[in-house]
Amino acid sequence: MSGGSAGFRRRLERAAEVRSYRGAGISAEEEATLDALDAQERDKRRKVSDAARAEYLVRDAMAQGKFDNLKYAGKPIPGLGDSYDPDWWVKGLIQRENISGLGPAAILLRAEDAHLDATLDALSTEQQVRDLLQDFNKRVVDARRQLQGGPPVITKTRDVEVELDRWRNRRAARVVELPAEPEPVRSWWQRLWKGPGRG
Repeated sequence: MSGGSAGFRRRLERAAEVRSYRGAGISAEEEATLDALDAQERDKRRKVSDAARAEYLVRDAMAQGKFDNLKYAGKPIPGLGDSYDPDWWVKGLIQRENISGLGPAAILLRAEDAHLDATLDALSTEQQVRDLLQDFNKRVVDARRQLQGGPPVITKTRDVEVELDRWRNRRAARVVELPAEPEPVRSWWQRLWKGPGRG
């Protein structure tokens, strides 16, 4: 520790000691002496620059080990070299918390449209497919009507009957593609009991 920091620490300790005497029932003369010492201490503190005070506090924290095991110690700080983005904190929150479903309706509908066939294939009845397509079409039309700005809505509505036919065809193709179940392997005692070639 440098001499300046040690002296600053001693002055702080002396000021704390002087403050502790005040409540001990001292005389008026002693009180005046303490006030004079206190005024001298305030003057000395005013003369210490903010930089020296900050340096002292940093060195003291380092001595106490408060800077050990910091998160990015020895690693580059993410996003430090990027240009300024006023929405950096929102984007960071979305990425950290893995939040989805937020954004302009035009972009969300585009993403949903790209995966709509897979979503429809996961449904099991025609009524579910019809309901989902009607809801999708309604949201596309509502997004086109809103006047809040943002990117244009280029997603097209889907013809429910055409999509139902496509869904049926994909479903039938999946049933055909399923391989026949192999004949179960019989254990040695089943083969011995029933004989070779018998069911």
